[in-house]
Amino acid sequence: MTGAAVALAFASALCFGVALVLTHIGLRYIPPLPGAAISIPSSTLLFIMIAPIVLGGRPIVWAAMPIFAAVGLLYPAAVTLLTFAANRALGPVITSALGNLAPLFAVGFAVFLLGEPLRYAQIGGLLVTVTGVVLLSVTRGREDTAHWRSWALLLPLAAAAVRGFIQPSVKAGLAIWPSPFAAVLTSYIVSSLIIVGASRLQSGRFLAIAPLRGHLWFVFIGLVNGFAVLLLYAALANGPVALVAPLVATYPLVTIIGSTLLDGKIEGGPRLPIGVALTVLGVVLLLAG
Repeated sequence: MTGAAVALAFASALCFGVALVLTHIGLRYIPPLPGAAISIPSSTLLFIMIAPIVLGGRPIVWAAMPIFAAVGLLYPAAVTLLTFAANRALGPVITSALGNLAPLFAVGFAVFLLGEPLRYAQIGGLLVTVTGVVLLSVTRGREDTAHWRSWALLLPLAAAAVRGFIQPSVKAGLAIWPSPFAAVLTSYIVSSLIIVGASRLQSGRFLAIAPLRGHLWFVFIGLVNGFAVLLLYAALANGPVALVAPLVATYPLVTIIGSTLLDGKIEGGPRLPIGVALTVLGVVLLLAG
């Protein structure tokens, strides 16, 4: 079971990393919130279409549905809105660096809510991995931080806390109904309603005015992100949060490789190899633990 969790977590990280690279392209055509209002419902429609195949003939475990629906209120809906607000207030570097503290919250909530045990090697691997990921995040560029206020730091921290909270919450739901697909289907339906409503309130439209190419990019981004979340939930169904959360958080490695292939250059200076080395070392410690 743990081996399956490791493979699924790495596959999820790969998809999250690829989706983030693709998002940089999509944002050339459509702003973030209208883009999310395309990408998240796109995943939802796909999940709804294949639901009769995946769930057909299986009884619905209604006791798990409120948990999966509550997760949908938070992820990806609330996290998306918090991240957009943090990017506007702080810029992408600080937002991504603090947002990648999510595994610390995830493991903390898992210990508190689920009673998951922690070994010293796991604690060390978690801390080293998060340090490496944060270093990788701050290599993505520089920004003017002279105009933001300290309270704005609560925005990315809140997003990280929410992302951390949903993982043990999903695992609690999966203990009642061990169906990652049911979890992602329910949560995405709820998130789609929230994101589309937020976009409608902001712009007065359900769909952004943009070239067809932009819409297609965000449809594809949504499908990749949706598959990443499905893999994350499948990993949680097969392994502890303390293992899955840090492994999924290694997606910046994929983002850096993808961005390098697209741009033809590597940025980040000495922090980049240090971040990569720490991330790899943290993963080794996690697997050894």
